[in-house]
Amino acid sequence: MKEMTDEEADYLDEYYTKNPPEIDPDTNGGFAARSFKMVALDRLSENYLLTRAMATHKTPTEIIGELVRKEIAAQASA
Repeated sequence: MKEMTDEEADYLDEYYTKNPPEIDPDTNGGFAARSFKMVALDRLSENYLLTRAMATHKTPTEIIGELVRKEIAAQASA
């Protein structure tokens, strides 16, 4: 995966300082999916998410959430 340049990091820092993500209380305190835009994926990950999203009728955000929860559970039981 490509590394972020200093200019890109400065831009994102300034952008999210001025435009913090909104908290959506309906998602148990989580970030509203529409306000979290800082995501960079490699081609394989992008294809996997889109294919799985179409097959399961879930959003890529839901799939990522499931993967993260599985990883947390695996780490907790290790």
